[in-house]
Amino acid sequence: MSKKIHSSAIVDAGAQLGDDVEIGPFCIVGPKVRLGDGCRLMSHVVIDGETVAGRNNLFFPGAAIGLVSQDIKSLKDPVGRLVIGDNNTFRENTTMHPGTTKSRGETTIGNDNFFLVNSHVGHDCQIGNNITLSNNSCIAGHCVLEDRVIVGGNSAVHQFCRLGEGSMIGGLSGIKDDLIPFGMVFGVSELIGLNLVGLKRRGYEADTINPLLQAYKQLFGREGTLKERVQKVKESYPDNVLVQKIIAFMEAGQDRGFCQPSAAGRE
Repeated sequence: MSKKIHSSAIVDAGAQLGDDVEIGPFCIVGPKVRLGDGCRLMSHVVIDGETVAGRNNLFFPGAAIGLVSQDIKSLKDPVGRLVIGDNNTFRENTTMHPGTTKSRGETTIGNDNFFLVNSHVGHDCQIGNNITLSNNSCIAGHCVLEDRVIVGGNSAVHQFCRLGEGSMIGGLSGIKDDLIPFGMVFGVSELIGLNLVGLKRRGYEADTINPLLQAYKQLFGREGTLKERVQKVKESYPDNVLVQKIIAFMEAGQDRGFCQPSAAGRE
């Protein structure tokens, strides 16, 4: 039930701290911050703004959480919230920005995520569960990352992009379009296949994966328009849960295109 706060830490009297919270040397916690039970700030961590964190989140040295976003307009407008779930790890120098009042008003971080050194999540993003952002990866504002996304080191995701469930981005990549669930990208939005290893690790068998591979080839083939191919695949695989997740994701797309295979990758 006790709290451990180092004598050099600065914790505003307005901050709300749960049970067994630990705040290490030279940390700063702002007046509107709420930290759930078991959160640990190792040292030199800054958490400010209207930031709400759930249980058992671990913040490594240099993490800057909840400070006003890098959107220039945010310097003049009221700042929104940052809401963090449970069991997340924020490695050294990670930055997480709150929402902006002219957009969602809130950045949300789910549960069991792993944010590596220098990773960044911009304002008004929606980050799901069991996600890994590798070293120096940057997620711009307004992005949506569904569950189990992996972003490789030194990669960047353009604002307003969506990364579908179980998708994977190789290192040194740039994403400017939506990435379908279970898709794999390397380079500049080049779709190079499906994350089959991830699907097998989650227990999917060949009788589910093989039709998914067939559907993938049809979706990104050469016959008809993309809209026509989506509709055809939707009707051809009504009982395949993985295919239908991709179809639902693509049908929900509004403004952006989708990461596509190169001409060679279509063969």
